[in-house]
Amino acid sequence: MKQILKKKLLIPVFALVVLISGSAFQNDFFEIAKQIEIFTTLFKEVNMNYVDDTNPADLMDTAIKSMLKDLDPYTNFMNEQDVEAARINNTGDYIGIGAKVRTLKDKLVIVEPYKDYPADKAGLKAGDEIIKVGNILVETFKDDSGDLLKGSPGSSVEVTFKRQGKTQNATITRAEVEINAVPHFSMINDKTGYIVLSQFSDKAASQTSYAIRDLKAQGAKRLVLDLRGNPGGLVNEAIDIVNMFIPKGQLVVTTKSKVKKYNRTYYTQKDPIDTEIPLVVLIDGNSASASEIVSGSLQDLDRAVIVGSRSFGKGLVQRPKLLTYGTQIKITISRYYTPSGRCIQALDYWHRNEKGEAVLVQQENYNEYKTKHGRKVFDGGGILPDEIMNGSKNTTLTNAIVNENLIFDFATNYYYQNNIDDLNTFKLNDSDFNNFKNYIQNTGFSFETDTEKTLKQALEDAKNDGLDGAIQEKYDALVLALNRSKTSAIDSNKDYILQLLTEEIVKRYGYREGLYNYFKIHNPEIKKAVQILGSPTAYLEYLR
Repeated sequence: MKQILKKKLLIPVFALVVLISGSAFQNDFFEIAKQIEIFTTLFKEVNMNYVDDTNPADLMDTAIKSMLKDLDPYTNFMNEQDVEAARINNTGDYIGIGAKVRTLKDKLVIVEPYKDYPADKAGLKAGDEIIKVGNILVETFKDDSGDLLKGSPGSSVEVTFKRQGKTQNATITRAEVEINAVPHFSMINDKTGYIVLSQFSDKAASQTSYAIRDLKAQGAKRLVLDLRGNPGGLVNEAIDIVNMFIPKGQLVVTTKSKVKKYNRTYYTQKDPIDTEIPLVVLIDGNSASASEIVSGSLQDLDRAVIVGSRSFGKGLVQRPKLLTYGTQIKITISRYYTPSGRCIQALDYWHRNEKGEAVLVQQENYNEYKTKHGRKVFDGGGILPDEIMNGSKNTTLTNAIVNENLIFDFATNYYYQNNIDDLNTFKLNDSDFNNFKNYIQNTGFSFETDTEKTLKQALEDAKNDGLDGAIQEKYDALVLALNRSKTSAIDSNKDYILQLLTEEIVKRYGYREGLYNYFKIHNPEIKKAVQILGSPTAYLEYLR
């Protein structure tokens, strides 16, 4: 009787749950269908009736981007060209001239020729401005002019470029280009190995594994893994790299989503290479995503000492979804959590300020977690190193200088005006810094701070209210003081600016290989890593 009664009670309840959930689904489906129908009819009416000719593709592109920008910067629509670029980023292989290129309206600027690849063999240098590819002028090419350099392996392309104001020509034979996930590994000293991991492509784990084994064969008893500037990539590669230092069956990362099938728990699946070798991981403000999974999990498991500056703070996971006509959407599907349970997402895209900008998670809202050995770690603001070094700190000023390509352009001029006999002893001095200040002044460089924008808006509001006469004099005085502060800010950031200049200049003479060798001698973070690893007591103290 009880069983019958239980069934009589359960069946209606179950039916009610199905009805409610079904209704919720139907309501969502109806709302989506309704909005699509509204948009379709609107799109049709605009294209058919607008007073001037419209470009449906451009309108749709704008509509899609406007819709997605309110979510987060990682949820993106990808056209066919974007899909190919993502493939290159994930594999590191493509056909081309073997150079990093910046695309501008009227030229293609060689940012970095890769050593012994076609552009380098043809004599192109960083700073060269390609103005013509074959018979096509870059400034008249309506599509992505960077595509002009692509082609089948073995095919040739003639380029016309400007170097220091002089026009030259070169013939480049295209080839298959492989961008290594590990561009450099070597010994710092007789016991310390150094590995640079620049991206998490599908070669990251295999190349890192090879580097570790090779360095151990050379006598490495401790390792420095450099993740600075690494923007991330494939999550599985990050897990496999952690697995090299952690036993099989250890939790590395958890992902949580509103869609249950995306909720995943990732454990190490393989036998490690070495669970005992002392390890320091270097990170900075440009270490993101998979870099933070590696550094965060190794920190949570007390397996490595983290050195550098706070990481970027990207705790979101994306997955590409196929759309029609060869397009895709890369969509944020979940957040990831390190072994201690923390999500290190630094920017809150779902609670924006009055300007519509994502805001940083405030430190008072950080939550405390514990590592395997009970050390305190926190969520909400990227990975905080165990040894903090703030020498490499971006500011509004330095970001503006870099974004205006002033570091790059100064390094180009320096290369053609100076000879360096020994890269390992190269050092910029006060005279070079003054030359750089004069250079940026002569370019007419200026940047507007948030303070200036606020003051301008306040003055504009005062004019509308008829009150500007009373505050104009004070406004002018404030602007003058701000300009003086901006000038002095260049001096305040002298060390970091000289660091950026040095790195760019060294690359011109010694390629990336020369830069990494220079780092091993001069870089403060690497020196600190070697110091920590050189003292077993100090190393263990960090992890205690």
